[in-house]
Amino acid sequence: MTSSFRTAGGADLASALQDARQHTLGLLDCYRAAGFDHAPRVPVLPDLNPPLWEFGHIAWVAERYVLRGGAAAEPGEARRASLLTRGDDWFDPNRVEHGARWSLELPRPGAISMYCHEVLDRLLDRLERTADEDAALYPYRLALAYEDLRGEALAAGLQTLGATAPAVLASPVTPGWAQGEIRFPGGTIELGSRRDAGFVFDNEKWAHACHVPAFTMDSTLVSNAQYREFVEDGGYRKRRFWSTAGYDWLASSDALAPRDWERDGRHWCCVRFGRREVLAPHEPVRHLNLYEAQAYCIWAERRLPSEAEWEYAVMSMHPALRWGDLWEWTCSPFEPYPGFAPDGWIDYSTPYFDSHQVLRGASFATALRARSPKYRNFQLPERRSLFAGFRTCAP
Repeated sequence: MTSSFRTAGGADLASALQDARQHTLGLLDCYRAAGFDHAPRVPVLPDLNPPLWEFGHIAWVAERYVLRGGAAAEPGEARRASLLTRGDDWFDPNRVEHGARWSLELPRPGAISMYCHEVLDRLLDRLERTADEDAALYPYRLALAYEDLRGEALAAGLQTLGATAPAVLASPVTPGWAQGEIRFPGGTIELGSRRDAGFVFDNEKWAHACHVPAFTMDSTLVSNAQYREFVEDGGYRKRRFWSTAGYDWLASSDALAPRDWERDGRHWCCVRFGRREVLAPHEPVRHLNLYEAQAYCIWAERRLPSEAEWEYAVMSMHPALRWGDLWEWTCSPFEPYPGFAPDGWIDYSTPYFDSHQVLRGASFATALRARSPKYRNFQLPERRSLFAGFRTCAP
């Protein structure tokens, strides 16, 4: 399924749910092959979960919002009990703080695998008897979206741990393209998703008029070669390029280059899923946080685009504009649109407003069915584990 999951009917959803599960299992095989299938071997990092917990949690979310009626129940509640006696105690992230997930006495791997298969089988069975209507299909689309989101997080975890990834992720096709700028005349756009768009995430609600002044934006993401100039000009050692928050992060991290870069004599190398390789100059620079992107922009006398400018540019369908290789940092803090109200997944957006930053686009690890110019990714400014880069705008 390559078309959007947001409007997928029952048959397409069934195929996509099985495809997502196969992808999840393939990623878990990579963790197992690298010896990270046991929680004590996985470092306790903010961007990671123990893989076995992650697998059970993915199934728990699908069970809660489809089989247990969580998407239609009171906020934060499910109408029916979990198939597992202690399912909520183990896999509800609101009950189990992040650091505690390494010390849980979870069921044996075989038992969790059986639970995950049982949830999917019951979900698919129920889906066959569900009307092809947006309201009825909402929880199934939600379960699919969540497994795709966690799949990308699992892929990023393999990079963080230096483990081998499936070939489709380890060697993504990134063709070269001509760098340049595009001048956009500006105007009023419809920011956000319409009510008839099928599945929408709550932070996309609802479409509203937004005026965007004229601007100039890069047609491509900043490349390794461009970012290397900033690094070799001492960009990480010069205070004037960094915001106050950015400099505080820099001082605490001791970073001198992007997190996966290594100097080898006269050459720069990078580490991709545990494999060391020469840095490809034409590829977009990745694994940068917001502060690093902002510092480069100040050095280059440019700026990051706002999310409204980014959406304007992509929705223009300009033939020279390329997106979808990496998530793209914007200058927009993560805030609700006018009239925002949470959906059944009540804690999807609300806890993160004002503390997180918006990224737009998609990455090579994002499922094709999940890509949308309306999607608002949001992350902490200091996060570097994402498959994220950036493009710049004129001042």
